[in-house]
Amino acid sequence: MSPAVSQATVAAAPEAAAAYAICRRITRRSARNFYYAFLVLPRPKRDALSAVYAFMRHCDDISDQPGLDPAERRSRLSAWLAALHRAVEGAHTDDPVLLALSDAVRRFDIPVRLLDQLAQGTAMDLGEDGRPIRYATFDDLYSYCYYVASVVGLVTIRIFGYRDPRAEPLAEQCGVAFQLTNIIRDVKEDARMGRVYLPESDLAEFGCSAADLGNGSSPAGLQSVLALQAERARQFYRAADQLLPLVEEDSQPALWVLVTIYRRLLEKIARRGYQVFRRKVRLSTAEKLSVLTQGWWRRLAA
Repeated sequence: MSPAVSQATVAAAPEAAAAYAICRRITRRSARNFYYAFLVLPRPKRDALSAVYAFMRHCDDISDQPGLDPAERRSRLSAWLAALHRAVEGAHTDDPVLLALSDAVRRFDIPVRLLDQLAQGTAMDLGEDGRPIRYATFDDLYSYCYYVASVVGLVTIRIFGYRDPRAEPLAEQCGVAFQLTNIIRDVKEDARMGRVYLPESDLAEFGCSAADLGNGSSPAGLQSVLALQAERARQFYRAADQLLPLVEEDSQPALWVLVTIYRRLLEKIARRGYQVFRRKVRLSTAEKLSVLTQGWWRRLAA
């Protein structure tokens, strides 16, 4: 795998620079955890990741848009992807997200098939024929995590830059760790939308059911189910320790910030006994800024 394009790459045209600025604003407004990691990246890499995030944000917005049936949402996702493909192939686009992303794809040699998979992941949240989202086993859930999170990791390391192919399976595992953390944190909100990401086999093992999540109750066994997912996430987070030295030095602080924020979020949830139904657990701005400061020191040291 070739390393990411050097930051010495010729500067973007004015219209591309303006498009990147819009993507940065979208990221700053919506990416509550990712944004802090982006701040310690060199500007070209930060811009590219902001374009990727803005693209993902639009995919999510289409998938979650109220008032549309799943078929219409899928149709709009397909149209959005088709527009991306045209932009990457050189067709003119007035959409700033597609303009910035197509530029990033060329600069960092990002496979378009990965962006297709990102959109496919958001479509998985639409379910089939209006049926609620359910996953029978952890293997089924892992497949979902791959499309919505691991693929993000595979795109991200293209921008970070790497040479050793071992980075790819490690990035996949990191993505699963991040997504499991999100699933634990958001179990209440997801259940209200008919989306249950806790494996049914795990729920049954501890005497719980999807109905327990949907009606807002918190049976004793639920904490055990969440603790099981947390332990799985911890095992996958170990991949981050191996991935860190494999990405380019100027990207290592960003990866460290991102992983540290998510790991601390997971442990904060654990310290609160997985009481995610009472209130949503977040890291405070001060806690994130503390991690960011350490990331800046790491960048200066590098």
